[in-house]
Amino acid sequence: MKKFVLAATVAVIGAVSLPAMAQNIAIVNGKPVPKARAELLISQIAKGGQPRSPEMEAKVKDEVVLREIFLQEAEKRGLNKTDDYKNQMELARQTMLIRELFNDYIKKNPVTDAEAKAEYDKFKAQASGTEFHARHILVEKEEDAKALIKQLNGGAKFEDVASKNSKDTGSAANGGDLGWSAPDAYVPEFSAALGKLKAGEMTQEPVKSQFGFHIIKLEETRDAQFPAFDDVKAQIAQRIQQQKVAQFQEELRTKAKTDYKFSAN
Repeated sequence: MKKFVLAATVAVIGAVSLPAMAQNIAIVNGKPVPKARAELLISQIAKGGQPRSPEMEAKVKDEVVLREIFLQEAEKRGLNKTDDYKNQMELARQTMLIRELFNDYIKKNPVTDAEAKAEYDKFKAQASGTEFHARHILVEKEEDAKALIKQLNGGAKFEDVASKNSKDTGSAANGGDLGWSAPDAYVPEFSAALGKLKAGEMTQEPVKSQFGFHIIKLEETRDAQFPAFDDVKAQIAQRIQQQKVAQFQEELRTKAKTDYKFSAN
């Protein structure tokens, strides 16, 4: 009879503990480590863009159990009761709560397609005009530039002369090629000289700038190119979102009743 009662008792305990064990990853020094803790960490990692996989789940479980081991040791030493720990926890609480404030604002004030399109149209209008495909050779001395111009007029190939002589190493490797750009992408002296050239022409006098003396060749021109809306929609939306959050922050600062004088407005 006693054996029957004992067996029945063990069976009951097993029936109770199995569901409990199913909710835990492990038991560390008698303390359960709940699966919910791992799921929380997995969800945070997934938000960062890492896909969920068996390998990732295994690593997270390892991390969670290790954390429990380390936490228990830290608490055993009383580190959770120190002033430094409490101060750091308070700073962390403030940071997380403020972050949630702005996340909540973003959720409730999403950037609409109409807003993004309006910003896109504004950028596109500002970017209209002509783009120039230019090459240049940059040297330190005016007399060196004049000597190279003489070589070029004598039949030397611009790309070869640029590769051998230009101190702008970035473009020299490509025969002095600067690619396509709007005139205002360059320093004023360079832009002014470039604007006077026709396709295929080269400056006949060295162009002085803060970098040295340039010999400029205009390859060709075209109407300014602008990416399609769908290609830049995400970047534009992010920019508008940042502007909205900054405006929200400023509104909160302005409305607050405080005697504090901010150092910058």
